[in-house]
Amino acid sequence: MKYLGLAYFTPEKFAAMAPDDVKELVRQCPALDEKMRATGKVLVSASLGDLGTWRTLRPRSGKKTQVSDGPYTESKEVVGGLFIIDADSHDEALRIAAMHPAATLGEEGGWAVELIPMDFYLALRST
Repeated sequence: MKYLGLAYFTPEKFAAMAPDDVKELVRQCPALDEKMRATGKVLVSASLGDLGTWRTLRPRSGKKTQVSDGPYTESKEVVGGLFIIDADSHDEALRIAAMHPAATLGEEGGWAVELIPMDFYLALRST
């Protein structure tokens, strides 16, 4: 079964952190990411770009699709990264997702991981 992991952060909390604390936090991420990938179960791992560059596309009454700035949803937590796990069980997926930096570090930045079972997955090409 495939699982989508969404790594959240709270921009206001992250912005309130001292720059040296942010650097120390980010410095720890690559080793944790590598530990998670070393399981051989991670199909995709990605960090998302700056929120200021996000765009939302919406259909509008059969007219030309409208494009607006920013994330689609208004919330205090924002998705900052994602990963896809191919696990043999829900427990295995939870164990692997718990290795992600957002699940183990960054409490002061409002980090969290949401793990979602995927009903459909189609890989169009490998990278």
